[in-house]
Amino acid sequence: MHTGQTVFAQLMSFIPAYEFHRCVNRYRGDYKVTSFSCWDQFLCMAFAQLTGRESLRDIETCLRALGSKLYHSGFRGHIARSNLADANETRDFRIYADLAQVLIAEARLLYAGEDFGVDLEQTTYALDATTIDLCLSLFPWARYRAQNAGVKMHTLLDLRGSVPAYIDVKPAKIHEIHTLDELVVEQGSIYIMDRGYLDFERLYRLQQALAFFIIRARKDFRFRLLASSPIDKSTGLRCDQTIRLKSFYPAKFYPAPLRRIGYRDADTAKSFVFLTNNFLLPTLIIAQLYKCRWQVELFFKWIKQHLHIKGFYGLSPNAVKTQIWIAISVYVLLAIVRKRLGLELSLYTMAQILSLTLFEKRPLLQAFSHINGSDEFAISCNQLNLFD
Repeated sequence: MHTGQTVFAQLMSFIPAYEFHRCVNRYRGDYKVTSFSCWDQFLCMAFAQLTGRESLRDIETCLRALGSKLYHSGFRGHIARSNLADANETRDFRIYADLAQVLIAEARLLYAGEDFGVDLEQTTYALDATTIDLCLSLFPWARYRAQNAGVKMHTLLDLRGSVPAYIDVKPAKIHEIHTLDELVVEQGSIYIMDRGYLDFERLYRLQQALAFFIIRARKDFRFRLLASSPIDKSTGLRCDQTIRLKSFYPAKFYPAPLRRIGYRDADTAKSFVFLTNNFLLPTLIIAQLYKCRWQVELFFKWIKQHLHIKGFYGLSPNAVKTQIWIAISVYVLLAIVRKRLGLELSLYTMAQILSLTLFEKRPLLQAFSHINGSDEFAISCNQLNLFD
């Protein structure tokens, strides 16, 4: 019988302790703290994410029921809902935002060689945002319409491995297009966006930074045709044109030529028009790349379905952002463990197994050893899988 660490402790050992303490010290998270450290706070919140706890009282009750197992799982502070509530309210959420960035950097290295369906050497990103709805009466600081409240999670997803390269949590009233002002653009990379990001002044900055973009055009789009290339209509392509913008302000903000590609999806019978500044990639590859943008939608759905970011344990902006960043950290941690252990399981299956085995004392790899790829589909055939 294995008498060492619990599964939970082994899982948390994949978080680099040195980097975690750097994040804590950067924002003085443990200043004058004696009984409930930032590490205890993170463990409680990670436990809540992995087991789907509904409230602070729920977290306290379940953890206290584990008794001596808490010590062997890394908990050192006194577990009380008041301690956790105070920590979520007062400790800077940037501690966990920075930790998430550390884990994201590690995960991106691990998944750098992953195939996402298109054979490309360039790093390819999908940029999008999702709204996390909040109750207006409980979160009045998050109002963005007369009867609505919420925050937006802006995400730049690396399509290799579906690992977020950039995440920011902002009030929902801030339009997603402002994300383009904050991105650190990588030369030679490809950025895939929907129509909500169509701003020719900002797109021209990507052009000047020697990056590429693929974005859908609006219906009222005016242009002047410069040239047209032959295409194979049997593949769904409808046109491949070189154009210039015709309207005054778009032409002023984006003076360079653009490539306009028309495509009809045979499966959905929908027609699409894409704009890109990449004149080198084959026309069909451009259409296939835009289709890969759906991965960021799957990421949002996975996060909302399988992690606890619809109900919140605190009401302040700091508490909400702390919970969201720890949820993201848990997601990326599962992706890291999956790659480090060489598992063929989806993150959904891993999360379900961990929710039942967190405080068993057996090797972490053994906890997943009885599930194989064929069993996985039978268990969760109706679930979203980012890692097939």
